[in-house]
Amino acid sequence: MARILVTGASGLLGLNLIEEAVRLHEVIGVDRGKLIHAPFPILKLDMLDPGAVDSALDSTQPDWLINCVALPDLDTCENNPELAHRLNVELPAQMAKACKSRGVSFVHISTDAVFDGRKVGFYTEEDAPNPLSVYARTKLGGERAVLGENSDAIVARVNFYGWSLSGRRSLAEFFHHNLTHGKSMSGFTDVKFCPMLVNDTARILLKMLEKGLSGLYHVVGPQAMSKYQFGVEVARRFGLRESEISPKSINTSSLIAKRSNNLCLSINKLCTDLDEVPPEFSTGLNEFYTQFQQGYPQKIRSYQQP
Repeated sequence: MARILVTGASGLLGLNLIEEAVRLHEVIGVDRGKLIHAPFPILKLDMLDPGAVDSALDSTQPDWLINCVALPDLDTCENNPELAHRLNVELPAQMAKACKSRGVSFVHISTDAVFDGRKVGFYTEEDAPNPLSVYARTKLGGERAVLGENSDAIVARVNFYGWSLSGRRSLAEFFHHNLTHGKSMSGFTDVKFCPMLVNDTARILLKMLEKGLSGLYHVVGPQAMSKYQFGVEVARRFGLRESEISPKSINTSSLIAKRSNNLCLSINKLCTDLDEVPPEFSTGLNEFYTQFQQGYPQKIRSYQQP
């Protein structure tokens, strides 16, 4: 059993990661105040406060720190690049350095968005990134800062979906919410990615720590699909009307930040070093559906202040 400190505990990954980790480990979440009724210990702290990183580590004495803090909204990053840099570059670098000096294993979460999408096929960890947005540039800066401060750290490029505290954080929730409320929407046919259920992402990260891995890894699903296809698959699994999802090109969207149309990442390195293959997309989607049936979304939303 390890003692794990998870920053960004109220986020989509942070919360689901804790739900998975508490089965085998002692877990402490760091949150600024959203998690009022959580069934696990919470350290109420703003990690951007001076001295917050050292305070969190010294007061909890973890074996592992998993950093799920980020400014993830692409358009918000475009409008506030200074905050994006603080959260996505400076803070992870501070954590990496502090963990290195204390002998704490560190995991930093990055993104598949660091590539420009011009490659045909799947990107490997050896391919040169070319970020298109403030978000992607700062996340790449965070990767380099973390590994520059702490070569023993794990940097995981991810793309996940699942149930969140707000019910609106993941693409799967977006499709499910709109379809169940009779709202039409569109899905990009020319943006491809490798989605993974967030609970599977969490389990894999824990296995990587248990195995003592380090360095840069792609931690995404084994199957590539368009975001339109993803929405159709969600609709079909829940028995909803896929006809309410209209195919659309990202080139006709009104999004502010530039986005890559190829987010497909190779997981060969992960499979080799972990000696296992992540679950198929259908397996993750089935679990996402089962969670809904069993009231999992309502369970985690009960952790926040009414």
